[in-house]
Amino acid sequence: MIYICIPAYNEERTIGVVLWKIREVMAGFERDYEVLVVDDGSTDGTPDVMEPYARVMPVHVRRHEKRQGYAASLEALIRAASDRTAYPKRDVVVTLQADFTDEPADIVTLVKRIEGGADVVTGRVRLVPEETPRLLRWTRRLWDGVIRRARGGEVEGDVLSGFRAYRVMALRKAIEEAGAGPLLTTDGWAANAELLEKVVPHSRRTEAEDVHVRYGRQQRASRFRPVQVSRELARLLGLGRPVRGSA
Repeated sequence: MIYICIPAYNEERTIGVVLWKIREVMAGFERDYEVLVVDDGSTDGTPDVMEPYARVMPVHVRRHEKRQGYAASLEALIRAASDRTAYPKRDVVVTLQADFTDEPADIVTLVKRIEGGADVVTGRVRLVPEETPRLLRWTRRLWDGVIRRARGGEVEGDVLSGFRAYRVMALRKAIEEAGAGPLLTTDGWAANAELLEKVVPHSRRTEAEDVHVRYGRQQRASRFRPVQVSRELARLLGLGRPVRGSA
């Protein structure tokens, strides 16, 4: 089983096309799959857009009545997949965004690497420069380098990207190690880096694969806030306190 996990907040303009593309991709891939979505307290038409897709494909939606943030949604999805699976050594979790910046067709490549023996496959992000704001590109490059130096530069791929594949067993071991506390204590890009940091020790083999990120597909205002992003990443490196108390 492949669990395709999507955190969503006010994505009425793109969540439908993301689900439609996933259905199209998985029809050609011929693997059992479920789409798990956390609607993080959306105030627009996101729930209404998803409803017809849940009638024609295996979509399961969990709603937060109040917004809890990206990290809380991501953690809820990971825990849900871990709870649902009957075969954690075989099954796969793929995480991607609801804003259609991640290319659903890349799911196939990521999953095939897991089927080939990897436990974690990180995205080696390929950006389209003319579609990507310069400040966003520079911030990604700066913090990716800072985190790599701080952590010894061992992990391949983009440590900030949320477009990845994980063997469920590796995620489950990270969840178990977290115990009663939250698995993720930072938010945004930092949550993606933190998740990777906590899962990789339980991975026998971690690989990277090219994935395509198209910021030009966003149909809403960007939520990228360089100061907030930098603050959370600094907290991840132990330069401040985490803002999340629980998942």
